Amino acid sequence: MSTQPLFSARAEITVSARPDEVYAVVSDLPRSGEWSPECLGGTWVTGEPGAVGSVFRGENLRSEDVVAWAPVVRGRWTTHAEVVAAEPGRTFRWAMHDSKGEKQHSVWGFDVEPDGEDTLLVHHFRMDAPTEGIRGITAEMDTDAKRRFFEEWGEKVAGDLAETLRRIKTVIERTV
Repeated sequence: MSTQPLFSARAEITVSARPDEVYAVVSDLPRSGEWSPECLGGTWVTGEPGAVGSVFRGENLRSEDVVAWAPVVRGRWTTHAEVVAAEPGRTFRWAMHDSKGEKQHSVWGFDVEPDGEDTLLVHHFRMDAPTEGIRGITAEMDTDAKRRFFEEWGEKVAGDLAETLRRIKTVIERTV
C-alpha cells in the first residue's frame, strides 16, 4: 500500500544524448545554476560529490512575485540537501535538510531512461509530509488558504520542473 504524497510534481523531456551523458550533467549539482529557475549553484560540503550520503549546499534566489500573497522565502537563501539515490545512468535524488540538518520528506530527483538513440529525462519532486518550511508558511492559514497555496505552489513547481528540463536539454545538446 503506497501513501499519497502531500505534494508531487513531474515533467519529462527527450534529450539527444546517451543516458550516462545526461546523468553526468544532472548529478553535477554545482552546475545547477546553468538550468534551475531558483538554484544558482553551490558546493558539496560533505562526502564524495554526487554519492549517496553527500551533502550539497545550494545558493538560491526567488523573485518577489512568486505566490506573492503567501509568506514564502524570497530573495537569496541557502539550502542543504543530501543525496539519497545515485545510480549512474539511471537515477539521482536528493532530500532537503531541515534547520537541524535532518533529512525531510521532500525529495527532488532525475530519472534517466534510454529512448532509442536518445534519453528520456524525468524531473520530479515529492513531499510526503510537511517540511519545516511548509509548516511555517501554512501555520496561520485556514483550510481554503492552504488549498489555494498548494494549488498555486504546485503550478509554480510544475513550471520550474519543465523549465529546468528545457534548459538542461539545451546545455547537454550544445555540448555533446
